[in-house]
Amino acid sequence: MSVSDVIWVNTEDSAGEVRCSAVRLSRCFAVFSVNMWIAVVVICVALVAFVFKYVFGSSGPNPFEKDTREPLKKMIFDKKEKNKVLKQGFLASRVPDNLDAIIIGSGIGGLGLAVLLARVGKKVLVLEQHDRAGGCCHTFTEKGFEFDVGIHYIGNLLDHKPFRCMLDQLTNGQLQWEPLDNPFDQVVLGPPENRRLYPIYSGRTRFAEELKKCFPGEEKAIDEYVRLAKKASRGIWLLALLKMCPAPFARLLVSTGLAKRFSFFFKMGSCSLTEVVNGLTENKDLRAVFSYIFGTYGNMPKDASFSMHSLLVVHYLYGAWYPKGGASEIAYHMIPIVEKSGGAVLVRAPVNRILFNDAKEACGVSVMKGQEEVHVHAPMVISNAGIFNTYQTLLPKELQAMPEIQQQLSMVKNGEGGLSVFVGLNGTKEELGLKADNYWIFAENNLDELTTKYLYGDREESARKIPILFVASPSAKDPTWAERSPGKSTLSLVSFANYKWFEEWKDDKATNRGAEYKELKQAFIDCALDIVLDVFPKITRDKIEYIDAGTPITNTYYIGAPKGEIYGADHGIARFSPELSATVRPQTPLKNLYLTGQDVFVCGFAGALSGAITCGSVILNRNLHLDAIGLAKRIKSVSNKYKEE
Repeated sequence: MSVSDVIWVNTEDSAGEVRCSAVRLSRCFAVFSVNMWIAVVVICVALVAFVFKYVFGSSGPNPFEKDTREPLKKMIFDKKEKNKVLKQGFLASRVPDNLDAIIIGSGIGGLGLAVLLARVGKKVLVLEQHDRAGGCCHTFTEKGFEFDVGIHYIGNLLDHKPFRCMLDQLTNGQLQWEPLDNPFDQVVLGPPENRRLYPIYSGRTRFAEELKKCFPGEEKAIDEYVRLAKKASRGIWLLALLKMCPAPFARLLVSTGLAKRFSFFFKMGSCSLTEVVNGLTENKDLRAVFSYIFGTYGNMPKDASFSMHSLLVVHYLYGAWYPKGGASEIAYHMIPIVEKSGGAVLVRAPVNRILFNDAKEACGVSVMKGQEEVHVHAPMVISNAGIFNTYQTLLPKELQAMPEIQQQLSMVKNGEGGLSVFVGLNGTKEELGLKADNYWIFAENNLDELTTKYLYGDREESARKIPILFVASPSAKDPTWAERSPGKSTLSLVSFANYKWFEEWKDDKATNRGAEYKELKQAFIDCALDIVLDVFPKITRDKIEYIDAGTPITNTYYIGAPKGEIYGADHGIARFSPELSATVRPQTPLKNLYLTGQDVFVCGFAGALSGAITCGSVILNRNLHLDAIGLAKRIKSVSNKYKEE
């Protein structure tokens, strides 16, 4: 046999082996493929089961089990009577025995959760560092003028809607809401010599229809903007799910990319508002009008997530409302429900640290009473003080250093500081030309450039040229105002302010921060007032009886905002990643310690209350979001039956 014969035979043998190997390999691949698909099906079924359990499953008590609304009672306007509820000072003797939970902070995220727990029989103590309850829902009075500090307008309050149902149940149906005018917002662009006014209307179709009248030829862009906003906002259900379901399952949804596949909210979360609106139109005024409401969450359009923006657009799509009697009515009608279950809401109660046992389980808080600490114990502590205050101030140093705590802190940053100017006027709303609406006034239509130059430019220059100003009249929105304060009116002016501009005075006494601070603050006041006098010709300087401002360090003093922020942790693009949403949750890395409020969900009144609902869902082991929807449907069904009869 020649060498060639050997090669040929070996080749034939090798070919046979290859063919056999190929057959065996193809069979293996077939088996593997079948097994793979079986595994995929099993995983999908498991995911569906988990989603079903944590979206629809329930085992704990239901605070929305029945309609708790009561017949409307006569409104109380006497401040002394209201203060008996809102200003109950902390004393050790006023702390109820056998508490079920302690909540730090009496903003809507804290009070809302306290009421939810009280509804199922829990005895809850709410502790507030300020001298009155309510957080950003509180009011104050100066020279006979009552001012709201944080509630300007609330959306999504049509009868029988779930959000309206929640608020009705949390206040025994006593909190009444007055609709704003339509248009509810006015967008003002440009200097006096070239000023453009664009009214923003509510209504399922009217919002877009009125914009099309202002911007002929931009119909396609407007329709697409509304479509994207609606679609993105509908996907927020997964944000709640990621915070309520077990952490391993939340991480699985994130790591597999399923969170973005399941929810358009997360898909659009990484898109900036500027990116989206610039892709829709070349019209710079329309871009500005699409973006104008960014002031309600605190990020300029280039840094803002379109998903966050979509929530606000849809929130006001069907109208805007204001609480009758002012913002203090909110806490005033919630506190008695907490008390009825044996709990209490106590003010002048600054918590200086959370107490832990040897097993690193939260077991109470320490409250400063003068120079002494008073320890209050409970099996559960819930913080509505914000993620920064909770983790960086209230935890012992060794617990602050935990990798899980540091991971959460590394994912968030402080939001922008806020500037508020409060104006008391002589004259009725008719005499002053004030309506139940809001004005968003911009120096021009280049919103990103305006905001960047203002916030990061020279302090004194920025004080003389405020490019963005929100103007509203709480007195014009409240139908009880004329009875309570005849012949008077108020304005609330809001803008951004860099915390660093005022940081040098942060340790001074709040009522005596020195001449330089007062001069800087006055410069901001004068600039804001000039803008108002120009836009509202019936308001003149001789009608101003009171004016003052709150700076970022004012916010730190009164509402405990570390950097003067009014919306808590920053709401930029990073805030709306699935990773952050699955990591910053009501359950903290420390047993028996929970977070509630806007840092858990999103900012604003509705966002903070959603944070309370989400935290309550985790504590009570049931989906309270769906419970509220279910009750709203039942109430609507009963109402429709009465109408038919």
